[in-house]
Amino acid sequence: MSSQFSYMSNAHPEYIESIYEDYQKDPDKVDPEWARFFEGFEFAMARFGEDSQSLSPKELQVWSLIEAYRQRGHLEAKTNPIRERKDRHARLNIEEFGLDKNDLKNTFIAGKELGLSNPTLENIIEFLRKIYCKAIGIEYTYIEDVDVRNWIRDKFEKGSDVINLPVEKKKRILKKLNDTVVFENFLNTKYIGQKRFSLEGGESFIPGLDAIINESAEGGTEEVVIGMAHRGRLNVLANVLGKTYEHIFSEFEGTAVPDLTMGDGDVKYHLGYSSIIETATGKLVHLKLSPNPSHLEAVNPVVQGFTRAKADILYNSEYDKILPILVHGDAALPGQGVGFEVIQMSKLKGYETGGSIHFVINNQIGFTTDFDDARSSTYSTGVAAVVQAPVLHVNGDDVEAVVYAAEFAAQFRQKFNTDIFIDMVCYRKHGHNEGDEPKFTQPTLYKAIENHKNPRELYIETLMEKGTIDKKEAEELNQEFWDVLQERQDKIKQNTLPYKYQDPERAWKELRKSEEKDFEKSPKTSITEKTLKQILKQLQSTPEDFKPLRKVERLLKSSQKLIDNGQMDWALAELTAYGSILLEGNDVRMSGQDVKRGTFSHRHAILYDETNSKEYNRLNYFKEDQGMFRIYNSLLSEFGVLGFEFGYSMASPNTLTIWEAQFGDFCNGAQTIIDQFITSSESKWQRMSGLVMLLPHGYAGQGPEHSSARLERFLLACAEFNITVANCTTPANFFHILRRQLERPFRKPLIIMSPKSLLRHSRCISDFADFTKNGFRELIDDENVKAADVKKVLFCSGKIYYELLEKQEEDKRKDIAIVRLEQLYPLPYKQMDALIKKYKKAKFLWVQEEPSNKGAWVYMLSCYRDIDWELVSRKASASPATGYNKIHVEEQEAIINKAFE
Repeated sequence: MSSQFSYMSNAHPEYIESIYEDYQKDPDKVDPEWARFFEGFEFAMARFGEDSQSLSPKELQVWSLIEAYRQRGHLEAKTNPIRERKDRHARLNIEEFGLDKNDLKNTFIAGKELGLSNPTLENIIEFLRKIYCKAIGIEYTYIEDVDVRNWIRDKFEKGSDVINLPVEKKKRILKKLNDTVVFENFLNTKYIGQKRFSLEGGESFIPGLDAIINESAEGGTEEVVIGMAHRGRLNVLANVLGKTYEHIFSEFEGTAVPDLTMGDGDVKYHLGYSSIIETATGKLVHLKLSPNPSHLEAVNPVVQGFTRAKADILYNSEYDKILPILVHGDAALPGQGVGFEVIQMSKLKGYETGGSIHFVINNQIGFTTDFDDARSSTYSTGVAAVVQAPVLHVNGDDVEAVVYAAEFAAQFRQKFNTDIFIDMVCYRKHGHNEGDEPKFTQPTLYKAIENHKNPRELYIETLMEKGTIDKKEAEELNQEFWDVLQERQDKIKQNTLPYKYQDPERAWKELRKSEEKDFEKSPKTSITEKTLKQILKQLQSTPEDFKPLRKVERLLKSSQKLIDNGQMDWALAELTAYGSILLEGNDVRMSGQDVKRGTFSHRHAILYDETNSKEYNRLNYFKEDQGMFRIYNSLLSEFGVLGFEFGYSMASPNTLTIWEAQFGDFCNGAQTIIDQFITSSESKWQRMSGLVMLLPHGYAGQGPEHSSARLERFLLACAEFNITVANCTTPANFFHILRRQLERPFRKPLIIMSPKSLLRHSRCISDFADFTKNGFRELIDDENVKAADVKKVLFCSGKIYYELLEKQEEDKRKDIAIVRLEQLYPLPYKQMDALIKKYKKAKFLWVQEEPSNKGAWVYMLSCYRDIDWELVSRKASASPATGYNKIHVEEQEAIINKAFE
């Protein structure tokens, strides 16, 4: 909605009347936004059988007032439980609309729009303030879809003025508040000073989350995936997911026995959990809480990817059956860029999950930063408007309003499968953690918080005032409260529902942890010649009614020449790897910028009809019961998309999930996901992933941003067999390493320094025989020399091999061997030992394109110390590469010449 339309309700009455007169003469001659307004006005009047021609000008002004409350009433809503709201200049005084106190007792037909019968202006204003300016304020008028907007308006205006919950629901709310407060009080008294990032001040979140789950289950949801940071996380684990108090307390006391066989574990408020709960109406729901580091919003794309994978695998893409809930902090949501990236993904074909419910626990503070210093937007939820998601701002002290907003959000998501936000304005009773003193930076705010009653106490008072419970019942509730507390102190056993594993979870359980011996030699990953030819035949075929682009036809003919010679280049090898995996019944998912054709136009997994742009997926037609090949060109995002694909890879071990960077350097933008999830999730959370990252890497004179995928960063992160890092030089080896991902009885993320120039290099070709025997080769020896003649061994990795090979052949050097290290981590020690022994009279050099402080040199120097290495490389540099092609060529020639001195 344009700014003009947003503020037209405050335009001078005579101005509005003059435009309306113009509209009645010719609607096409007024601004389209004004035309929409008048069209809605006349529609409403016609609905009530009124003739707009005979209405007084003041009717239009009252209508403008109603619209203004719909648009800006949230700015005056009583949503802050601790302090007065800032004056956001809502401009809702009647004088703004050409009305005055003399009009208050007059009746207006426009009030029928609100369902009021012959109301006075006073009645209309009273109703509008009850709807839009009490404990809930709503933003929704920017939504363009009229049906969505009308659904929200009608539901909100008919339900939020008097929230009248049944007694049973009130009792459930009170029990949830009891459990929440009991838990926090127990931890506060027993574990004084220990960090727990309590929910105190925001206790209404637990009844709200419980209401979302219950209401969603009524709408068909069978599984809920939750992503949240640490504040309130332990309470969610205990009082929503059903993790036993005994289990949590043992973690505080240090008596829990963590499984550290795959790493070092993580703090208790970062851990994930899975459970099955029973809703109020007896429905069973799977709950997942994703583990999350202190990078607060980083979990958001992970949850989305996990949800999408489960929808694809288990629920036939019926998104109503699985719901992602993202819980945000009010400082993190607007402050972390990944929040915007995830919102932008929400309606894209490759990343949609049927809408998320976003719940903001709005403490009005971030660490020690007031909201005035934390954002420029009015609300922390400003990003919602980007995808026209409605926002419900609600007072956290009014637990029934929170539950109303939660149920509203659940119903909206199930109906429209789009995002919706709940902004629960509350407070944080303690500092950033329980040992922090908040008065250092917010003395007046925390003076107000100090004596403020918690939502449970306020709710009991409300129930007593309304006569729902009497004083005796309140005392009994208090006694029950303390009895429960005592039970928890005594560690009374809690009964939880037995967990039933889903098919993808059972598949994970069939895998095992890796052992050191697993990395000595790769398993056999070859395919039969019959299967190879079947795949290639299909890859080269197109439907009869499909007309490929002429350039693509030439590429297919070029590929066919290779095939006729019994050979494959990089693109054919890659597509054949995917085809073989699909024929075995496993799925492949790939995403990234321009992946359908490939950044360097080598892949062409999807072809386009030149007459109508219709897509043809070359990999989904091998046979009827094959796996699915899903490939999506991504939005221009690295952080969000890589997080999504990591989450997707976590859902099932039998899907090959791949993210390709447009250039390897661009993975810099996703470093948080790499460090916090990909390289460490197995160590921290015992969660395996088989995610593949293809990072185009290689020095070709394209400058500092298009040369290096920062190989050194990945190698520095290697330990405990956490990931695989490779730099392959042959199509066949690339084929085998991709197949190895699903062949091994465990999963590891695979980081590949994928080629650029090698995609079309005349010597980067593999014979059919290389695909139909053996498997991945971690190290490739030089077959063109005799060991006894060799005086120097050049170890290298990746594309520079072909430049060294050219020099070796040109100079006819039989005294120099070139050895390719195809897998850098885990380092194939036994194979290297054998090779060093073979070339016992030789001098050993490490040759790399990268500067000496980058690439693999420092890693190789520290990891393999059985020989005296010498380095041949570019000089140490702050930047990965020169931006001048002439200098690049000189440097490259110098490396090659020095290696052969």
